[in-house]
Amino acid sequence: MSTEAMTSMEKNQALSMSARQNIATASRIVVKVGSSSLTSVAGGISEDALTKLADVLAERHLAGTEIILVSSGAISAGLLPLGLGRRPYDLATQQAAASVGQGLLMAHYSNVFRSHGVTASQVLLTAEDLAKRRQHVNAHRALERLLNLGVIPIVNENDTVATREIRFGDNDRLAALVAHLIKADALLLLSDVDSLYDGPPSEGATRISRVDSPDDLEGIVIGSAGKAGVGTGGMATKVQAAMIAAETGIPALVTSTAQAAQALAGEDVGTWFGDNGNRRSVRMLWLAHLADIRGRLVLDDGAVRAVRERHKSVLPAGITAVNGEFVAGDAVEICDSQGNVFAHGLVNFRNSDLPQMLGHSTKNLAKVMGQQFEREVVHVDDLVVLNV
Repeated sequence: MSTEAMTSMEKNQALSMSARQNIATASRIVVKVGSSSLTSVAGGISEDALTKLADVLAERHLAGTEIILVSSGAISAGLLPLGLGRRPYDLATQQAAASVGQGLLMAHYSNVFRSHGVTASQVLLTAEDLAKRRQHVNAHRALERLLNLGVIPIVNENDTVATREIRFGDNDRLAALVAHLIKADALLLLSDVDSLYDGPPSEGATRISRVDSPDDLEGIVIGSAGKAGVGTGGMATKVQAAMIAAETGIPALVTSTAQAAQALAGEDVGTWFGDNGNRRSVRMLWLAHLADIRGRLVLDDGAVRAVRERHKSVLPAGITAVNGEFVAGDAVEICDSQGNVFAHGLVNFRNSDLPQMLGHSTKNLAKVMGQQFEREVVHVDDLVVLNV
């Protein structure tokens, strides 16, 4: 069939299939699997499900591909041994369950991979490890060395020590940041859902085979995060993670754990998110997607254009309103006069300092309030414009 004779749907499908071959030939892949695919509240770890996935990954690893596995399941695996009937809500009990479950999860993975002659390792991370330069460098160096030694690193959030302020919140976003950290060729996000649909699959919805920009999902209700049974994520968090990867130059595929082998072979399964951006620093990714937002700065139209289009710092003269309670160094969201958030940044002043500064130039503030006020409210090096 000639290109001219192909319908738009056929062209998109052909483009999607061509792109999927990237995962079939990728030399380094981050694979993330969710709790719902590996465990259940009633039975702890599903040895059958874990073994099937590990078999698939071991086969690809032995074929020459570097695999980094980001695996949820530690908290869920710890529920049964602790006699807990459901996932706990309080942080302390979650940490206790993770402490018990992480060892059980790793023991199962190690045994299965060992049966293939493959060594697996455990790597536990917090958001702080990827946000701060020293920890970030150490994490990168450790993962690179493990891959060089022919090991499959198994990464999880360090639930036992992570606090609410420094948590990733779900391993989907952790996987996207790890993919960026180690410059992966592709990200594979696995769960118990085979693809992204334009509506409820039970109602005859159509599978979305490819997403190239947020505009492709306009009008589609994806669902809410945090409603996945024994897990903490959902389709919304997987789409967000895929978007994070795609905007940093790493294509991503969202599909079910049962289709892992087909996905790695480049077959037409799941939803493919084409890369559409340049690689940002991990620090900027943290600020855009993981930082604990403490307040809000509202800018006038001129300041919005300066920040968004000309990549300038936020100055007191362009701020019209301040909301929230924060101190210097905290993350704030930056929005236009209609309340649309378009950037995040690290603020240089506490919220109580700002009202008296609004509308003034930095030079004027230095004369009136002192030299310590002659600086940006948010410096451009501590600011990230969001892809909205």
